[in-house]
Amino acid sequence: MHFDHTNEHNHLLQAINLKKHYVVQKSFFSPKKIVNALNGISFCLDSGRTLAVVGESGCGKSTLGRLLTMIEKPTEGKLYWHGQDLLRYDRNAQKLRRQKIQIIFQNPYASLNPCKKISQILEEPLLINTTLNKFDRREKILSMMSKVGLKIEYYNRYPHMFSGGQRQRIAIARGLMLNPEVLVADEPVSALDVSVRAQVLNLMMDLQQSLDLSYIFISHDLSVVQHIADEIIVIYLGYCIEKGSKEVIFSNPRHPYTQALLSAVPYLNVDKRRKRIKLFGELPSPLSPPKGCVFNTRCHRCFDQCLNLSPKLKQYDDRQIACFAIDREELNIREY
Repeated sequence: MHFDHTNEHNHLLQAINLKKHYVVQKSFFSPKKIVNALNGISFCLDSGRTLAVVGESGCGKSTLGRLLTMIEKPTEGKLYWHGQDLLRYDRNAQKLRRQKIQIIFQNPYASLNPCKKISQILEEPLLINTTLNKFDRREKILSMMSKVGLKIEYYNRYPHMFSGGQRQRIAIARGLMLNPEVLVADEPVSALDVSVRAQVLNLMMDLQQSLDLSYIFISHDLSVVQHIADEIIVIYLGYCIEKGSKEVIFSNPRHPYTQALLSAVPYLNVDKRRKRIKLFGELPSPLSPPKGCVFNTRCHRCFDQCLNLSPKLKQYDDRQIACFAIDREELNIREY
């Protein structure tokens, strides 16, 4: 999972030290404050792979999704797509890259225009970005509806006529209309019933195989991530705190926060269940994060160093972790 900054040409998408800061002012007379929504997130995504970004609400996951799809620009950092600098302004390249990185939003009830028929919703990306004629656009729409499991007779229906699962299929179809290489899925199944979630996840995995898609899968739910991810990044209050392959993270989570998240994953098999680790207190406000390690207010392994210094992400064998307790653990193992 460790990456080389000079090697960006080998990766489909590569982020280096992405940061996003917002200036917030509650009223005209109150002082301006800076919210550090993201603090130096780095990763590599290869073709046909899924990178899961995991964390609680308010940790910066959706902000990362907006930066990757260029809905917003990062305050700092670099973003490469096939070795090209995504953040350098180049109008033609920008248009092409916007087509190649698409997003599916969380709520299928809010992300589809209720005044437009499904055919119009799916046609819109083609009208804006391609020179296809009316016949070819219709053929492409019907082909994509078939791929996501929507019947042809739905072509002229409105979004209110569909269930949540069907609406999310429409949203996925819209995201795929321009043949993207990367699909950013921002909590794509969290608004759906549990029975429908598996269907939509299976659909996404089938589409990944048939279209050679790469996913950035944003979720707070590790039981969903377990089915679809290849690599996992765990984010807490804008910081990456643990990063590694799915097998490594699920078999042996090491950061106290990752351990707590995984202990909440329900398993039918009693042998797989972990001892529940409860996190006390609320997620601190990004407006006033704790001094030192951002997790120190809720960590059962916190000691003096954690209260004053912020741990850096370091490589430990098969993963990267930002935690002084792990440092101490490793030191004891070496001395032993």
